[in-house]
Amino acid sequence: MNPSNSETSTVTEFVLLGFPGCQELQSFLFSLFLGIYIFTIMGNGIIVCAVRLDQRLHTPMYILLGNFAFLEILYITSTVPSMLVNFLSETKTISFVGCFLQLYFFTSLGTTEAYFLCIMAYDRYLAICHPLHYSTTMTQQLCYILMSLCWVLGFLSYSASTIQLSQLPFCGPNTIDHFMCDMDPLMALSCATAPVMEIIFYVLNSLIIILTLLYILGSYTLLLIAVLKVPSAAGLRKAFSTCGSHLTVVCLFFGALLAMYVSPTADNPAEIQKILTLFYSVVTPFLNPLIYSLRNKDMKAAMKKILRIE
Repeated sequence: MNPSNSETSTVTEFVLLGFPGCQELQSFLFSLFLGIYIFTIMGNGIIVCAVRLDQRLHTPMYILLGNFAFLEILYITSTVPSMLVNFLSETKTISFVGCFLQLYFFTSLGTTEAYFLCIMAYDRYLAICHPLHYSTTMTQQLCYILMSLCWVLGFLSYSASTIQLSQLPFCGPNTIDHFMCDMDPLMALSCATAPVMEIIFYVLNSLIIILTLLYILGSYTLLLIAVLKVPSAAGLRKAFSTCGSHLTVVCLFFGALLAMYVSPTADNPAEIQKILTLFYSVVTPFLNPLIYSLRNKDMKAAMKKILRIE
């Protein structure tokens, strides 16, 4: 990712247009996204603290939830702080290295989130479809192994392709009509066509998104069949309450990803692509504390204890 080689690249920085508009609009958007960012950090941070400090939550389901909340903090931090700086900046520039680092961390954390949603679906499948064997199958040791695999595979998935993309020649222009550095806008700015790399990115995106989504949907299909066999209404309500929150996050996250990276979006206006990106990069982490904490009695009790609310 070294931009100093003049034979391959003359671009040393990129311009992120973000959300263009008058200064009043920029100030409003800065305040809006700053509020969203602070709420997201605080909400997910409280979940992390609640899971860590409350002994009752030291079970695989809540350990996964606590790690997922920590992941959401990192995920939104990969884009929103630079977006906030962009609202107040006159030049709206980001360095060559900074741009590709943002791309790498954003795609890696997003991929890790997709993997996490898979093992959270697997955990709920075991808990509801095989309750008698759940405690012996989903041990804390297995839980930590699965979480470690998510982090490692998430950060390996796009490492080689991001390095290859950074080595393409960038001769100008250097303006990106987006609020962050993403694959398609960067590839479009390269002064050398790279059809093979475009295919690699598309296939990699499609495989990760579609395969993880199919696994989650398959797990919940089996889970739904088991839930419908539960004779008591209380059991049904508890099962749907536990799984409904997870499915809400899945629908928001994967719906926007499918529209952005799998369906053809090259002809879509840049504004549509920005809105789609906001859904899976900002809205999902923002809603995560509300979706999980408000629908879970144990989590609400632990959060009240952390906040010292009677």
